[in-house]
Amino acid sequence: MAETFELEVPEFELLTYRVEENLGIVTIRRPQALNALNQDLLIELAAVTEVITQDPEVKVAIFTGEGKAFVAGADISQIADLQDVFAAREFAIVGQSVFNEIAALPVPSIAAINGFALGGGLELALACDLRVASHKAKLGLPEVGLGIIPGFGGTQRLPRLIGRGRALDLIFTGRHVPAEEALSLGLVNRIGEDALQTAKELAAAILKNGPVALALAKEAVGRGENLDLQEALEIEADLFGLACATQDMREGTRAFLEKRPAQFKGE
Repeated sequence: MAETFELEVPEFELLTYRVEENLGIVTIRRPQALNALNQDLLIELAAVTEVITQDPEVKVAIFTGEGKAFVAGADISQIADLQDVFAAREFAIVGQSVFNEIAALPVPSIAAINGFALGGGLELALACDLRVASHKAKLGLPEVGLGIIPGFGGTQRLPRLIGRGRALDLIFTGRHVPAEEALSLGLVNRIGEDALQTAKELAAAILKNGPVALALAKEAVGRGENLDLQEALEIEADLFGLACATQDMREGTRAFLEKRPAQFKGE
């Protein structure tokens, strides 16, 4: 008899986690604080990211927020207490580390931005592979208005996504960008009436494809984006070779030639 895989999921207080048709859905739940990130929430985000990494059932991860905000930023009351250079630096490193773990998930990740995604909230969304937003969403990095700068990856991920000039426009002004403008900037991939539903529709299109190929494609982009073209092309060739050695490749090509849907097993 085949062994069944049982994953122990910790109990969370500030977020919920559920698996729905191969989707690992994380909902941040601090609505009274517009889902602002505090240290306890960062710890739970790190823990749930580890759960997703270990769960073979999950093929796409979705992050969203409860209420009228995705995440409205980092908890200002905690930031106000950071008057020591070293303590503030450590706070930034903790946030960066958690978001790096989200960025490094082995499956595609989608931020379903249902409302405000400001400061640390936008930085969380930037750590995801893709972003979808409701028409009511507002996005921005308003930290300079508090006399600080983005510290959870915003100054680095945003320019890589939308370009230096556009990123500095948002960082220098701290303005809130509506969903339609965010789409035109390339800050979000899609917009819809309901962010979570739009994210599920995007995930459904992703789930039709080979899971090993998805993981290797994500790895190719991630490893190659900061290298020169020739080095990056060598990485692509290596990972293409690995993909061609999988059962999924054999199934995908056979299904194409036989004019039928592929039945991928992630092998």
